[in-house]
Formats: sequence, C-alpha cells, structure tokens
Amino acid sequence: MGSLINTISIIAGGLIGMVVGRAFSEDQQEALTKACGISVLFIAIAGAMEGMLRVEGGQIASGKSMLVVLCLAIGTLIGELIGIEKGFVTFGEWLKIRTGNSGDAQFVNAFVTASLTVCIGAMAIVGSIQDGVTGDYSTLAVKSVLDLIIVAVMTSSLGKGAAFSAIPILLFEGSITLLAKLIAPLMTEAAIAYLSLIGSVLIFCVGLNLVFDRKLRVANMLPAVFLAAAAAYLPWQF
Repeated sequence: MGSLINTISIIAGGLIGMVVGRAFSEDQQEALTKACGISVLFIAIAGAMEGMLRVEGGQIASGKSMLVVLCLAIGTLIGELIGIEKGFVTFGEWLKIRTGNSGDAQFVNAFVTASLTVCIGAMAIVGSIQDGVTGDYSTLAVKSVLDLIIVAVMTSSLGKGAAFSAIPILLFEGSITLLAKLIAPLMTEAAIAYLSLIGSVLIFCVGLNLVFDRKLRVANMLPAVFLAAAAAYLPWQF
C-alpha cells in the first residue's frame, strides 16, 4: 500500500502543478524553480548535518568526512562507468515521445530532477521495508505528503515531466517492499545512518542543479548510497 500511496500522491502533485503552473509567467516559473532549489538545499543540509555533527563535552564536533569523500568519489566513478545518468535521460526521452510531449524541452530535465529528489533518501528505503515486513506504511504515507508538495512545485516550475517521477518511485519502492524480508536484516542502525547522510548529500546536489541550472550528473552518484550502507559492515567506524 505504501508504494501505491506514494505513487498516487506524486501523480496528484503533478496534476496540481500543471494546473497552477499555467497561471505563472516564464519569469515567475524560473523564480519558483530557484525557490524550490533553495528549499531542497536546506532540507539536504539539515539531513547531512544531523549525520555529521555530534555533541561532545558540551561542544559540537563533526565526523564521517572520510565516509562522505570515499563514498562520493568511488560511487561517482562507478556511476560514470555504468552511465546511470544516460539511462535516466534515455528513459526520459522515451517517455517524452510516448506521452506526446516531444515539444517540451524541459520534460527530461524535470523527470530526472523530480525522480532523484523523491527516490533518494532513507525514508523511501526504510518505509518500504517497514511496509513489506510489517504492513506498516505510515513512513511512506508521511513521505507521500512531502512528495506531493515537492512534485507540485517542480511541475509548476519545470513542467509536466516531474509528474512522471511516479514511475521510478513505484518501481523503486515496490521492489524494496517485495524484497523487504531479505533486505531488512541488512539495514542496521549504522547502515541507515550512513545511507541517510550520503542521501542528503546527493539531495543537496539536486538542489544545486535547480538553483544553478543543472551542472552535476547526480544520477551517476547513486552508487554512493549503496556504498554507504555497505560501509556500515566494515571492521572500523567512520
């Protein structure tokens, strides 16, 4: 149920965004895109700082810098070699043609940006596991509300391509839910914490693309999330 609720919420957000977006001029849509980007940046910063900062002896100390560097560097290299971003773009181009939106120059950008925003993060993975193991979809229900708002804003500013992020979220969360009983034992507290930290950094990169007109190939950084979860099983702590 959680995956279906999340998918429906994204479709609803896309429909709302398409209706509202027509009322805005091109300059207003651009301003809304920047505002959305800044919001994503601050959400990501909050998540990353939660994972990197701790209080020791009444003072704030930072950590896990090496985890971030290694996961991002190695993960990005793997992603570049595989060509994950190219796969997202190819699928987006196919969707654009199949849905009759060949004339929409922003379709693929909107699709990739929204897909990465709603798929990256611990809530999607942890919520899907909870749904699959116990039938508790409350985490995904909360995420659905957030995604509805995010996709509505992105659709109104970037275009209808953002609404089609419902497809990858259904495949991603649905697959995890079906495999939940196999994945659940692997998601220790440390693995979830590491995954959340790196996921927040990648969401920050999505925000940078929104604010500065798409510079980073964030999809190619996705392996960093899985490396972060795997790092929790190393004999030393970051």
